[in-house]
Amino acid sequence: MDRLIYTAYSGLSASMIQQRVIASNLANAQTTGFRAELLVASPTTVKGPGLEARAMTDAQVRGASMSQGDLEATGNPLDVALTGDTMLAVQASDGSEAYTRRGDLSVDANGTLVNGDGLPVLSDNGPITVPPGAKLSINPDGTVLAADPAQANAPAEAIGRLKLATTTGSPIEKALDGLFRVTGGGVLPTDDAATLVSGSLEKSNVSTTQVLVDMVSSQRLFEMRSKAVASAKDNDEKSTALMALPG
Repeated sequence: MDRLIYTAYSGLSASMIQQRVIASNLANAQTTGFRAELLVASPTTVKGPGLEARAMTDAQVRGASMSQGDLEATGNPLDVALTGDTMLAVQASDGSEAYTRRGDLSVDANGTLVNGDGLPVLSDNGPITVPPGAKLSINPDGTVLAADPAQANAPAEAIGRLKLATTTGSPIEKALDGLFRVTGGGVLPTDDAATLVSGSLEKSNVSTTQVLVDMVSSQRLFEMRSKAVASAKDNDEKSTALMALPG
């Protein structure tokens, strides 16, 4: 009977984690550049001298779907969409280098180029600082150009180049802050051949229809596992009643 309890309990725990993943994906279905989180569940047996009869479930968020999201033209010169395995380097809140696909860029009050999460966008030399009042544009290779509106005939000057990194051959993982980092530490190499699409944004790659299907399936599985706990309780009560019968 206790084997059933352990199995059902671990299944219920996995279902709760799955519900959180589904809720997160659904909440970010409209978030620019969002990557759908993936849940990996694997059986775990209790090791010991006896028979390994108890197989519990170990469920954790191991990564994210890296499939390409749809591109949407915005006409905003500071919006950039990344394609393929290219990632945009940003400075995380702890000062470390991290990576994202969110390319809705703007200039903050300090004159720093930031993305939609308010994180400074990095070049190979650190955050990119924009001259006051400059009119910005971004080339397909990531070069940021600044033009002086007061000098209409003056050519725009390059003030930095976005660090476009490649994930090819480098294991990355998604952290709780939604940013990607190299597994075990380190930074991704710059991909000089990478290009971006200016004036466009990449949508979230979350499939709303699939998320809703997963939600219904997860709820049904949770109910089945709950019934298993109830069955274990009934079996225990009946066994106790049998033992209480006079000999």
